[in-house]
Amino acid sequence: MLKGLANAFRVPELRKKLLLTCGILLLYRFGAYLPVPGVPFQDMLGAYQAGLSSNGAMAVLNLFSGGALSRMSVFSLGIMPYITASIIMQLMQGVIPAVGRWSREGETGRRKITQITRYLFSTPSVTCSYLAATA
Repeated sequence: MLKGLANAFRVPELRKKLLLTCGILLLYRFGAYLPVPGVPFQDMLGAYQAGLSSNGAMAVLNLFSGGALSRMSVFSLGIMPYITASIIMQLMQGVIPAVGRWSREGETGRRKITQITRYLFSTPSVTCSYLAATA
């Protein structure tokens, strides 16, 4: 196994991809430990511990966020807002005719849908962040 890993680092393209993946994982883990500024960390930790003892759902949410929810970190939302925006855009393809036409246009239509999905992603992210910070 170590020989295979060493061979993987000898190929320049594969080495770049492996290092990029490791860098992204390190960045995510750093963001999962970095607390949100302006949020009283100890109060949030106390509320989380109280919720954990009375409700198992908090433990599941914390599991999905990689432990970031219990630390009230910058990356505690994870990819949930992006998934929500993607689902909304898929539902809109059947409701709004213009979005349905874009989905049938091919690559250019897909680019438009992806761009709008990214804009929609910002709205739930900001809303969830605000609610998490003020709750």
